[in-house]
Amino acid sequence: MKSSTQEERENLWQSIVDANKFWIFVSFLLGATSHFSRAYRWKFMLEPMGYKSSQANRFMAVMVAYLANFGIPRSGEVLRAVTLSTYENVPFEKGFGTIISERVADLLILMLIIGVVVILQTDDLLIYLNDQNIKPLNTLLIFLGLVGVIIIGINIVKRSNWLPFQKIKKLAKGLLEGMKSILSMKQKWAFIFHTIFIWSMYLIMFFIIKLSIPETAGTSAGIIMAAFVVGSFAVSATNGGIGVYPLAVGGVLTFFGVQEHAAEAFGWISWATQTFVVLLFGGLSFILLPLLNNKK
Repeated sequence: MKSSTQEERENLWQSIVDANKFWIFVSFLLGATSHFSRAYRWKFMLEPMGYKSSQANRFMAVMVAYLANFGIPRSGEVLRAVTLSTYENVPFEKGFGTIISERVADLLILMLIIGVVVILQTDDLLIYLNDQNIKPLNTLLIFLGLVGVIIIGINIVKRSNWLPFQKIKKLAKGLLEGMKSILSMKQKWAFIFHTIFIWSMYLIMFFIIKLSIPETAGTSAGIIMAAFVVGSFAVSATNGGIGVYPLAVGGVLTFFGVQEHAAEAFGWISWATQTFVVLLFGGLSFILLPLLNNKK
């Protein structure tokens, strides 16, 4: 943005101002619905361990977690487990274990979406990755290296009698119980349904934004999905995608032929809509959690 001209900035702002507010509002509602569904899905993993919790507290825990991620990336997962431990008496390590398993399920869905994008946009995607000097093989090798280090670390901890490692093993036992809850829950199909529903809402709320801008309305589903994947990684790797998400999404759309000002407007509107959902419900949750649970 710093290198853009005054005219380009004006065109970008005009595209944002002229965007169809109806579709932006629909996207907002879909985003809120996905978070509500995520909170509802959580109960399926807590029940096998004997913990019952209110939908309101689970939803507010989810929202304060997303809000916390704007400050410190991935800190929200910890805060989410702490919140449920505080207001629903679910042990931290078990609650955190369910969140880890939940993220694994989400990762599988994201991998499926990436697979579809690769099939739909193979040639263009390879050109884009090469143009951005992104080496998927290097990323895979780094990931495998990290997995190897984790496995070695686990074996060292398991065999050691050192007191700090004993405490780690106790914590790991609780985490493992929480993670295993995904295997013992009674309503597996309901969990699968909500997992698919959550990601369907993510995709649709992102896809609908294209209808708010005339220049992006005719963009193909394959290109939109490619931008969605890049945006997902941008959010995961940063604190809520601040400053990165709009440019990453806009960059993909521009690469595939969308006018630059419209592509960047798409990125900013999409990010702003998702962010507003989190700021609104996350902020309210921070206020309401202690008020609604004052007896606890």
